Amino acid sequence: MGFIKAYKQTTGFWLSKQQITARWQKDFFDHIVRKEENLVNVIKYILDDPVREGLVINWQDYPFKGAFGCNLEEILQSLT
Repeated sequence: MGFIKAYKQTTGFWLSKQQITARWQKDFFDHIVRKEENLVNVIKYILDDPVREGLVINWQDYPFKGAFGCNLEEILQSLT
């Protein structure tokens, strides 16, 4: 958990200096994906967070998702 706290602190500081309005939520919740769980459902649940919060209509519209060099649509297709 120390790593996550340090990462959020460092990136949060950078975001504030760049005057980007995105902010980290106060806490985080870890979750171990077990064999019996469907990884696609876990990914979709995470991607739908901004939809549940009313920030966007569709997860694809949320600008703060994924990582550089990753195409989430391709990843989801490859897992189904």
